[in-house]
Amino acid sequence: MNPQFETIAKENLSQLVFPKTEVLQDEVAIKQRFSDLNRALSLGNLEHSKIKIYFEDDQSLKVVETTVWGLTDQRVILKQGNVIPINRIFKSV
Repeated sequence: MNPQFETIAKENLSQLVFPKTEVLQDEVAIKQRFSDLNRALSLGNLEHSKIKIYFEDDQSLKVVETTVWGLTDQRVILKQGNVIPINRIFKSV
């Protein structure tokens, strides 16, 4: 992805503020994002694999490398109860 994404430690996620707006405009991209997050959840639970999540808070573009522990219809749940709203995620790889 683009180098303008700043790497953030997963321990710092709880300090971020997330707007309610959706970062993706394309319906196909939104569906693909959810599919990718479900895959990341499976990888996290089965193999404890880490993925990179590219997202945007109220300040800037960020990327975090982490294991996905859970997924709701609105949030990605990470270790230590940290969450990222799905509507703020561009993609996960």
